[in-house]
Amino acid sequence: MAFYKVICLAAVLMLLTQESESQLDVCGQPSLNTRIVGGQDAPPGSWPWQVSLQRSGSHFCGGSLINSQWVLCAAHCFQSYTASSVTVSLGRQSLKGSNPNAVSRSVSQVIKHPNYNSVTSDNDIALLKLSSSVTFTNYIRPVCLAASGSTFYNGINTWVTGWGNIASGVSLPSPQNLMEVKVPIVGNRKCNCDYGVGSITDNMVCAGLSAGGKDSCQGDSGGPMVSKQNGRWIQAGIVSFGEGCALPNFPGVYTRVSRYQTWINSQITSNQPGFITFTSSGTNSDLSVSCRGLPAVPTTTTTTTTTPPTTTTRPTITLPLTPPQPVCGQPPKNSGILGGNSVAAAGSWPWMASLQKNGSHVCGGTLVAVDSVLSNANCFSSSSVASEWTVVLGRLNQNGSNPFEVTLNVTNITLSQSNGTNIAILHLSARPTLTDYIQPICLDNGQTFSEGSVCWSAGWSPGRGGAEQVLQEFQTSVVNCGNASSSENICTGSFTLEQGDSGGPLMCKQDGSWFQAVVLTAQSTSTRKRQETAVMRFTRVSSFETFLTETLGTRLSPASNTTKTPNTTNTTTNVTTMAISPPTVLQTSGSPSAHSLNFMFLHLLSLTLCLQLFL
Repeated sequence: MAFYKVICLAAVLMLLTQESESQLDVCGQPSLNTRIVGGQDAPPGSWPWQVSLQRSGSHFCGGSLINSQWVLCAAHCFQSYTASSVTVSLGRQSLKGSNPNAVSRSVSQVIKHPNYNSVTSDNDIALLKLSSSVTFTNYIRPVCLAASGSTFYNGINTWVTGWGNIASGVSLPSPQNLMEVKVPIVGNRKCNCDYGVGSITDNMVCAGLSAGGKDSCQGDSGGPMVSKQNGRWIQAGIVSFGEGCALPNFPGVYTRVSRYQTWINSQITSNQPGFITFTSSGTNSDLSVSCRGLPAVPTTTTTTTTTPPTTTTRPTITLPLTPPQPVCGQPPKNSGILGGNSVAAAGSWPWMASLQKNGSHVCGGTLVAVDSVLSNANCFSSSSVASEWTVVLGRLNQNGSNPFEVTLNVTNITLSQSNGTNIAILHLSARPTLTDYIQPICLDNGQTFSEGSVCWSAGWSPGRGGAEQVLQEFQTSVVNCGNASSSENICTGSFTLEQGDSGGPLMCKQDGSWFQAVVLTAQSTSTRKRQETAVMRFTRVSSFETFLTETLGTRLSPASNTTKTPNTTNTTTNVTTMAISPPTVLQTSGSPSAHSLNFMFLHLLSLTLCLQLFL
């Protein structure tokens, strides 16, 4: 009998312990954040869920601790990095110097949302599983997460934290202390008007000042945007993207956490994060916002159907139209009337990129995604350090005026590792706004380019294009490769390639859209002379399909042949890579959850059985 008494007491204690460790008991309550926050540097322990994601000891993204073994962050942080290369630092105050409260964990698993779209940044959310659990302290503690049905009306105050840049291209000064900024919610209708209708989905939430000046920035990506309710800090968003940093009428865009409660709980099956419903009071002023192209606010009308002896009502909901998606291979300024080897006209090849090191053109490239440029790996034989490179888009002249160009920093360079020819993908620090002079090209994914097809190349090299070194275009045609595999190679008639042309495209038009068939490699001078009348053979872009899919994610599609090409100007936003959760769901009504009722029942049952044993 004594044995059963011991077992009974142990069972009761276990139940009580499990209940006390509910994440809702600990989430969103920083012991050291008791003041009204408002500075720039965040005092130690103010945001104990903030983590730094690091690779080779360098910070690249933020994240938030949501239970003792899981971190929430943005999917785009892992476009180029794998779990094994990343370390998570928790309890950290500064990136440099001493951090006595910090601990580190390796990452055992990265789970990106299956519907993450790298082109539109929709579903930009990921979960990281730590190699082992962490112990909660005053400096390491989970944040609560916004539950399904949460509302964040226009004007609600939020706080964003991270170690990112303090302005576009301006790094956080040493010792790089954790920063905090207070920004109000901007309603999705207003945000859509700011970025271009269709850019902001229901899976996103925006925050910022209409006058600019306060925002998350590069390096804050994946970090938390939180708001306080009833003494709890609740994560509303994940830093995702933006147009530059802190620009007027371009608020930061965040992944809306409340849309992912079901998905998060499906991945974290035990010790689940603490979800709390955030409720906004008053009226939603965003509903009154309108601009050209923005669908009307969904309205609900009531149709009454009389069926004796009762009357029922059926709501009819008007849904907004599906926004157009960006397309590739559609140059608005390319009339299709091209004239051989000549100077290119402005906007003829709007995907052309000039890859520059120390302000000088080194190689060509092409915009192949809204935040990525394709080039030749040989261009980086001297240096593949991203910070040493910039990319210029919309450029016509290497010397002289270029009113339509945009210069962007490079955040990462990924080289393919195949035998023979190699290519490179450059991830940009921001998404360039698509204009008549900046557009992406489609990539060859197995198209058939028949013999005789006319194709073009374009590029800049010293000594060509006059004093201004205007972009040059060259016409050629597809010829038979002989014994070479047509699936891996494409052959053309000879045309001149110089060093500055490396990384540029061989472009062929098919079904009304331009496809890049080849990443060009310049030949040596002696080889070029010997081949002036010979067939030129190139490795096709489609040979790198696996690498491109892993590096770029979802690829852009060409325009439909049967529909008008959507105007993508101002409908696609610029990415700014920015470094700017425990087991029941709190019920809004205040009624006990099913989880809590189950525990109460188990407690009563266990106590009753134990009393019978002791009597």
